[in-house]
Amino acid sequence: MARVLALSSHVAHGSVGLAAIVPALQWLGHEVTALPTVILSNHPGYGRFSGEQVSPAGIDMMIDSLEASGWLDDIDAVLTGYLPSPGHVATASSAVQRVRSANPDALFYCDPVLGDDPRGLYIDASAAAALRDELLPLADLAVPNRFELAWLSGESVDSLEHAVDVARKLPVPVTLATSLAITSSSLGTVLIEEDRSTACTVTWREGVGHGTGDLMSALFLGHTLKGLSGAEALALTVAQVEATILESPRGAELSLAAAAAKWSRADPLSIEVL
Repeated sequence: MARVLALSSHVAHGSVGLAAIVPALQWLGHEVTALPTVILSNHPGYGRFSGEQVSPAGIDMMIDSLEASGWLDDIDAVLTGYLPSPGHVATASSAVQRVRSANPDALFYCDPVLGDDPRGLYIDASAAAALRDELLPLADLAVPNRFELAWLSGESVDSLEHAVDVARKLPVPVTLATSLAITSSSLGTVLIEEDRSTACTVTWREGVGHGTGDLMSALFLGHTLKGLSGAEALALTVAQVEATILESPRGAELSLAAAAAKWSRADPLSIEVL
């Protein structure tokens, strides 16, 4: 069992942000300290939603209390997701540094929640730039989708091989690139490590609910914290996300509880060495 500090969005209804990250890590036997950066009724993709950001100052005060109680000393990894402002990026950067001051071996996985295809950037450009310039260089691993990888690198990404080349230019040692279109009917997820790159391919499906990226980053982190290699974690994580998608109604939220029995028994997918 490991302990994870997670900073991301929280929704009352749905399975995005912390609502996907926390149960995924708990299912794998890890404890989670969750700090919301924004609290919403539901994902904004529905059109109608309400809620508000949690101020960076408020999050800083919560981290102060966690630190004063000695609870940061036990953190084995930090996972960041939705950070809506430059202030939130600065708070996340400070959290990583404070955790590492107590535990220099703590991992930091950065899910750069900036945007997606075809919508594009859906956080303020200044927040996206702060994440790229200030937070990403602190990470042990980044988990961008195709749009985010292209935006962070300033280059186009139109194939698995191109994704590998582009990811190696990011200021992070390992990248897990997701939602890479291989053909009109297939998607690839590629793990780009220092010495090799491996990929898993699944069928592209229409009407998949929000939150697959949050789920993937949490499962991958959870598996690596249990000692799996990068390739092993990739094969199992993609299989489990796929099992969750198949168990969820099209066009609806991911059915995390209903899918648990399926994904917990999912067999690892085959991987391809690029």
